[in-house]
Amino acid sequence: MNNFKRAAITIMMAIFVVSTSWSQKFGHINSQQLLVESPLVKEADGEITAYQNTLIKKGEAMVKKFEGEYETYVKDRDAGILSQIQIQQRESALQATQQSIQKYEQEVQQKLAMKREELYKPILDKVKVAIDNLGKSGEYTMIFDTSTNGLLFAMEGEDLLAKVKANLGW
Repeated sequence: MNNFKRAAITIMMAIFVVSTSWSQKFGHINSQQLLVESPLVKEADGEITAYQNTLIKKGEAMVKKFEGEYETYVKDRDAGILSQIQIQQRESALQATQQSIQKYEQEVQQKLAMKREELYKPILDKVKVAIDNLGKSGEYTMIFDTSTNGLLFAMEGEDLLAKVKANLGW
């Protein structure tokens, strides 16, 4: 009789474990595709492009000014109207201008990255909230991102860190 109760309890526990594992619901999404198809991302990309074009125009003006100064320098040098000191001064000025153009190019990259982050962050936050809400309301156990093979959502569960540390003796 005791063996019968143990067997019955074991069978009931096995059925419970199997049924709970069958009730797990997994989903997936390609976040890259979602962002590519997003009208908000397209709008942000348009703003970034417009901002980039204004920065590029300023850079092009700097380069055009540099080229004019360089042509004048070469013409004056070749005509022999510049002393050695004037040649050195003009070359130093040209090098300084060239360095400022390079510095501006780096600033442009930084400004574009900051603008991209500024415009994309609210979109990415909105997507995260939507995925979390879908995960909770749809009772998904986990939602995976197929574009990165990453986990986007997981139901809250027991944090096993302390138990694993204890097992390892840490």
